[in-house]
Amino acid sequence: MTSAGLAVRPAADAAAYRAVEHIYHSYLTGLILMLASRAGAPRAAEVVFRTFRRQQLARFLPGLKKLGLDKLPHAVACAQYHYLSNQVGGVKVEYVHESDSKAWVRYPPPRWIWSGTAICGIPSEVSRAMLRGWHANNGVVLGNPRLGFVCTGQTVDGQPGLEGYYKEWDRELAPEERLQFSPGERCPPFRADRAPRLPENTWPEERLQKVLRNYAMEYVTSIVPETIRVLGPEEGGHLAGAAARLVGMHTFDDVAALLGGVEAGAAGFAKAFARLARGQDDDAELQVEGSTATVRQTSWRLMAEREALSPAVFDAWNELWVGAALAHDRFMRVEVTQRRDRGDPCWQWKFG
Repeated sequence: MTSAGLAVRPAADAAAYRAVEHIYHSYLTGLILMLASRAGAPRAAEVVFRTFRRQQLARFLPGLKKLGLDKLPHAVACAQYHYLSNQVGGVKVEYVHESDSKAWVRYPPPRWIWSGTAICGIPSEVSRAMLRGWHANNGVVLGNPRLGFVCTGQTVDGQPGLEGYYKEWDRELAPEERLQFSPGERCPPFRADRAPRLPENTWPEERLQKVLRNYAMEYVTSIVPETIRVLGPEEGGHLAGAAARLVGMHTFDDVAALLGGVEAGAAGFAKAFARLARGQDDDAELQVEGSTATVRQTSWRLMAEREALSPAVFDAWNELWVGAALAHDRFMRVEVTQRRDRGDPCWQWKFG
């Protein structure tokens, strides 16, 4: 990096990908915890439901085709989709084929989304909201009114994993039957040698690293705007921003280690910030003048597919970097001097 600005981006920065994944993975979990503890379980569950429904509507059918599952029986295709897509995203997951009309998917502990001790703060209804948002709607999206999901256990309830099965009934299901609970049943043993596998030539290492990053980013793309839609820009923006600042502060040391260190001062932080931005495929450029540094970018890939965003979305997201800056140097000033969502030609930050 030079003070004249940066226009050339390395082909791949695996360390930046890992750091970005860590930040957004932590933010997803932290925001849900913030909502459950400050806004209450019902409203947290509504945000989670909307987040997973949006993800399902955007990703499920294209994902089935990409993974080569779109010609399989629907129950099998759904279970294999969760197995393969979550496995690629770094999630611990199992799959068991029982019949063409019944196939299991199981997420053993530790749960990716509730990493570490976070699971202790997740209400049962928030976990169920994920299933309502995604699993219960697969039959609808596939045009198969006989397909539903039966949950047989939830980790948040003290059971050894979130598990259940897709089943195709011999009749159409009512909307309230698309997600059912049967805690007396247990998933059969998992056999890795019988589970589907991704062709190695389709998923090279570089692509897998990007997928890990994208997997975490996509959930943040969904959950921050949905938080503000459910709670409103004042309360939702405040809670999403408060969670972001805390996560930014508490992940900074880990992020710095993943990047191989962050140099002292405003220039050192700005250099790392620009690297993280490029690790998200944004066109960030760095300029250093004396004791101050400026980073500008014209893209914001994280929210590129979202339209008519409230300004509160950017305000909340920006607190990730405010928190990181506070952990780096609590006396350093961070100022957003330009914003594209307010008509400026770029987003620009000044550090000093």
